[in-house]
Amino acid sequence: MRVFKFGGASVKDAEAIRNVGEILKQHPEEELLIVISAMGKTTNALEAVLNAYVNRDSNTQELFNKVKKQHFDCLKELFGSDKHPAFTELNDTFVEIDWILEDEPSESYAYLYDQLVSMGEFASTRMLSSWLTEIGLPHTWLDARDCIKTDNTYREATVDWTQTETEIKNRIPRLLEKGLVLTQGFIGCTSENFTTTLGREGSDYTAAIFAHCLDANEVNVWKDVPAILTADPKRVSDAIELREISYYAAIEMTWYGASVIHPKTIKPLFAKDIPLRVRSFLDSSLPGTTIKSTDAKPEHPLLIVKENQLLVSLYTKDFSFFQEDKLSAVYQLLAKHMIRANLSQNAALSLSLCIDHKPRKIEALLKELGELFTIRTNEGLELITIRHYDQASIDRFIKDRDALLQQKSRNTIQVLVKA
Repeated sequence: MRVFKFGGASVKDAEAIRNVGEILKQHPEEELLIVISAMGKTTNALEAVLNAYVNRDSNTQELFNKVKKQHFDCLKELFGSDKHPAFTELNDTFVEIDWILEDEPSESYAYLYDQLVSMGEFASTRMLSSWLTEIGLPHTWLDARDCIKTDNTYREATVDWTQTETEIKNRIPRLLEKGLVLTQGFIGCTSENFTTTLGREGSDYTAAIFAHCLDANEVNVWKDVPAILTADPKRVSDAIELREISYYAAIEMTWYGASVIHPKTIKPLFAKDIPLRVRSFLDSSLPGTTIKSTDAKPEHPLLIVKENQLLVSLYTKDFSFFQEDKLSAVYQLLAKHMIRANLSQNAALSLSLCIDHKPRKIEALLKELGELFTIRTNEGLELITIRHYDQASIDRFIKDRDALLQQKSRNTIQVLVKA
């Protein structure tokens, strides 16, 4: 049994949805559970709708109408007529957003985010389900909330593994006997039946959860690249394809900001030694990259660039040393606001932190830090990480950059630079 995960780019339009159908046709006798992300850039678009709604902007409905139009236009291209039952199913999905927008925003931003933005995954899976029916592929559409059970930490929900594994094992095997199982990534559910999300780009993690609980043979993550590369091909034209890497190397890459897979994906797979293959939906014949238990070390430096970084410099107000008590206070506040330090550096009277620049999240953090320390910030930065660096890679990617912060260890060099 295998788990396939298709991201937003693989279902971005009618042609892409047809292509997913063709890939699935290549596995007629195989037990497959399919995890689907929201269509194209729908998550970003729904985030814009949410922000407009929370801010009570006048263009909220206009932004939402654009989302709906993109989806309905895709269905028209697939089915040729707006009389197809798929239109009713999709409209019923979007009605749930209409209900949210009709009321004043009284709940927390994180709660509203999960209730509204999660609808992108429901829309894409409804559309794909209709197409699979059209081309004669037997399958079951599954609401992921029936299986993925979480706490109520909205936007970064923690999975209740005991309950989740029970639900998956009770539901999925009998459904697989009937054909494919199609479900949503990124989404979970609290014990009170409120929708949660597992973190941005969390569909990979969803695939790993199902694979772990079902003792799958393999997870395939389908992307628009031929394999995992030593660098982003948009930045480095001669990036090299990797045929296999270890779980350890993969988790290190995701920790430092590589977007190839969600950071939480590896642990559940490692626990049961389930390989993960990154494959191209543009050419399913390519071997891709396999992440598995192996002692093989990367033969080439790995370049990872994390954009939109903020440098927060904290200084003690009373000229006291920045020792354990102050470090503890800072990291407790980071944990409270669910913000991770991508790079930190301690000096006698100061602490420098590199964090993702997410204004809505960091505003409250900076307010509390300001009560304890003097703060200075620099924005518009990039964090460059080179794993298994050599002098040639340092000269190529870092040498001429204006560094605000730098750290170097045996295997890794990190430099925070102006974008």
